[in-house]
Amino acid sequence: MSITPRRALWLIPVVLLVAWLGIGGTLGPYAGRLGEVATNDQAAFLPRSAESTKVVSEQHAFQQDETMPAIVVWTVDGEGSVQGARRTAATRALASLAGTPGVVGQASPALRSGDGKALEGVVQLRPDLGDKLPDTVDRVRTAADRVPGTTARIAGPAASQADLSDAFAGIDGLLLGVALATVLVILLLVYRSVLLPFVIILGAVFALGLACAVVYVLADHDVVRVDGQVQGILSILVIGAATDYALLFTARFREELALHDDRFTAVRAALRQSWGAIVASAGTVALGLLALLLSDLTNNRALGPVGAIGVVCAVLSTLTFLPAVLVLLGRAAYWPARPRPTGDAGAGNGVWRRVADLVDRTPRKVWAIALAGLLACAAFAPTLTAKGVPLDEIFVDDAPSVAAQQTLSEHFPGGSGNPAVILADADRVTQVITAARTTDSVASAAAVTESGRPGGGDPRIVDGRVRIDVTLRAAADSDTAKDTVVRLRDAVHAVPDADALVGGYTAQQYDTRQTAERDRTLIVPVVLAIILVILAGLLRSVLMPLLLVATVALNFAATLGISALVFRHVLGFTGTDASVPLYGFVFLVALGVDYNIFLMSRVREESLRYGVRQGVLRGLVATGGVITSAGVVLAATFAALGVIPLAFLVQIAFIVAFGVLLDTLVVRSLLVPALVRDIGRRAWWPGALSHETAPTPHQAERDRAGRAGPALRGAPPHRPPTGGEQT
Repeated sequence: MSITPRRALWLIPVVLLVAWLGIGGTLGPYAGRLGEVATNDQAAFLPRSAESTKVVSEQHAFQQDETMPAIVVWTVDGEGSVQGARRTAATRALASLAGTPGVVGQASPALRSGDGKALEGVVQLRPDLGDKLPDTVDRVRTAADRVPGTTARIAGPAASQADLSDAFAGIDGLLLGVALATVLVILLLVYRSVLLPFVIILGAVFALGLACAVVYVLADHDVVRVDGQVQGILSILVIGAATDYALLFTARFREELALHDDRFTAVRAALRQSWGAIVASAGTVALGLLALLLSDLTNNRALGPVGAIGVVCAVLSTLTFLPAVLVLLGRAAYWPARPRPTGDAGAGNGVWRRVADLVDRTPRKVWAIALAGLLACAAFAPTLTAKGVPLDEIFVDDAPSVAAQQTLSEHFPGGSGNPAVILADADRVTQVITAARTTDSVASAAAVTESGRPGGGDPRIVDGRVRIDVTLRAAADSDTAKDTVVRLRDAVHAVPDADALVGGYTAQQYDTRQTAERDRTLIVPVVLAIILVILAGLLRSVLMPLLLVATVALNFAATLGISALVFRHVLGFTGTDASVPLYGFVFLVALGVDYNIFLMSRVREESLRYGVRQGVLRGLVATGGVITSAGVVLAATFAALGVIPLAFLVQIAFIVAFGVLLDTLVVRSLLVPALVRDIGRRAWWPGALSHETAPTPHQAERDRAGRAGPALRGAPPHRPPTGGEQT
């Protein structure tokens, strides 16, 4: 029996649906397996060309076994001394750890602080423990707790790494659950439909499963790097982007269903009218993320391709899975609020009709007030200090390693446990040590011996090089310590023929900050250029893309200004991670342009039919509801990053969430429409709309009606109902 063309049409959505069900069932579990190929070793994400990174690479040769130190610090409970029996007990406690799984070699003896009120010992752990690191640190803590009359804490890189592992534990389920639950509640409120929100969520989950599977394979073959931060951002980005694109498509499909009885015709029309805006919007985000490949910071380079893969998967799901399901469901997808003809796009007295009337009556006043408000917020942007987050603020909650580091700094030099590391030629070791010791704010400097500890013997020489550990007086994460590293580098670089390099934790933080500033200078113009090219191709104009990019850049500056106030006076952060401004720029500018693309592509479509003035107003009314819903969804999904107790992700979450809402409610709703309405057809220069001369009969009738009353009065009644009004 032959298959009729009509029956053949049904095979396409069925095949697409089966394919996506297969993808979801097969690849979905990878959303929970990405942690298997993720690393939270922050040393793997240093600037590639920085001096401190060269030190990390070269100093491996000085260690028989690569290790990660856990620093134990004891303080006396009440009155008493750490000398005598307590010091002996502390040394024995550390010695008892020899042979414990994960512990390398013998621990150091317990050393007394200068004030006589604390003891310090170092236990070397294997760096490849992965998920077993927190348990190993707990075993060290248990042994240290055996010293009577003291309180033991664990500081150092191993303790910080263990706290990071705990912070990211369960990230897959927790973050995904919070994000999906938030999106589902918003969609149920927006659509007042039972079935459609679950369809949109299912499409987003399928997109995330596909993205995670691709990233998993690439990370497993060392093509890309993934850490907990990249993993969390990927989940949020895919869920938010897939939901946004789905909202745009389903709103357009609802309009077409009100015009066409045939669901295939409605889907084809919706795809034809929306795919360009969706692909252009995704292109701005994906290419903006890929611009991070220009960064010298490895974690920035890691996020670029991973995020771009996620956005591509979100678009693929929106343009294949969603149309297939909507064809099969038809009007039932919107039950109990089924689409039905409601007349012209300008009909009704909804909120977006009133906003359009306001923009039409006093466009100059509207954009002037919006512009003044944004400029006032942007004035505080220079107060955002992106010099790094202090150690005691890295974790939003109280982390054991932070409290231990504070205790260590109270009784030992501020840089204890995090020395600056100098590598130099062996025949210049004496001169280099002298130069280091005479540097202002350096507490001590000594060459590392065969025992693996600084001082107490001849230096260990590897390939003609020696390692010198330098303890700084200031806390390792402080600006004073970073300034000391700069002076230290100047001093040791000046030693002839020493070929000295300075690294260590403080140097890494300084190099990361310097590299982040360089990255912003390079990547920001590249992202803006990418967005301008995409907008020019979509809108077929030069002036309009410049206008849109300028408004989203202003929105970003205003968001930074508000963030500076909130971070310091509400959240209590004294510093901002060096990468936060760049991440915020890429996400906020690219995603902000998304909403302007959705708006202006519809404005252009309406302008070609009704003229430039009506195009602005009708486009605003038609897209107002759906874009606002999309903005709220995206802001809510990024806000979900705040469930991870890390300052970096909390800061990113606030910047993107607040910035998206500001863009959606002020820039896209008021500033851009008012500016375009005031500038008129010249805003579309040099495109065809900028040369509009004689109006059509419908346009002439519209102009007469516009002079007689509200801008949308008397427009032709055959236009489809708006997604915005129904939303």
